[in-house]
Amino acid sequence: MSQTALARRPETALERGGDRFTWLEILRDLSNGQREALMHAGVAPRFEDLVGAEFAGANTLPIVRLVGIRKFCKGFYEGPPRSAKGPEPFVQGYNIPVVNDADDAPHRLEPSPEKPKRFGFYRVHRVVEGARDARYPNGLLLDYSLGGNGLFGPPLRDYLVQVYPDDPDLLLGKAYLALAGLRIPLSFFVLKRLRAHDFAG
Repeated sequence: MSQTALARRPETALERGGDRFTWLEILRDLSNGQREALMHAGVAPRFEDLVGAEFAGANTLPIVRLVGIRKFCKGFYEGPPRSAKGPEPFVQGYNIPVVNDADDAPHRLEPSPEKPKRFGFYRVHRVVEGARDARYPNGLLLDYSLGGNGLFGPPLRDYLVQVYPDDPDLLLGKAYLALAGLRIPLSFFVLKRLRAHDFAG
């Protein structure tokens, strides 16, 4: 296992009425300002809590439903590096398409749970201080440019935090479009632990 990603621990977690936010509440009920506060208050997930797991995910931006990427799945694994360069330590990850039905419906992997399509790979590492992609130093960076996706791979940089320090099953992210030197915010996304896997690259 690669070295654990350490993180600062905030003294308090953001809550509503004394109860913690659920995956669905963060997805549908919070404002972008509240989600931004959660991003800054979150902590970097530990590598060992990510590797071997797939997470059910959804984007918060309603318009993405129109292009079929409202819901998705992200997985994390440790295996041969897909890029010869990039920060270390690291783990890697991928996306899986799912049926884009109701937010609260179970995620159904495509084309099947037994043989899901794994694509859109990325390297996962701690944010590097002073780097171009260093907006959330308390989180992890999912860098698609280091995923070995080829010339026409997704031009994305995702930041990822664990919403509550003691709950590795609920994660919040923010996606940016990377165009040359520009970083254009796209959407927040929310992840919840779905299942274990044995994919290794």
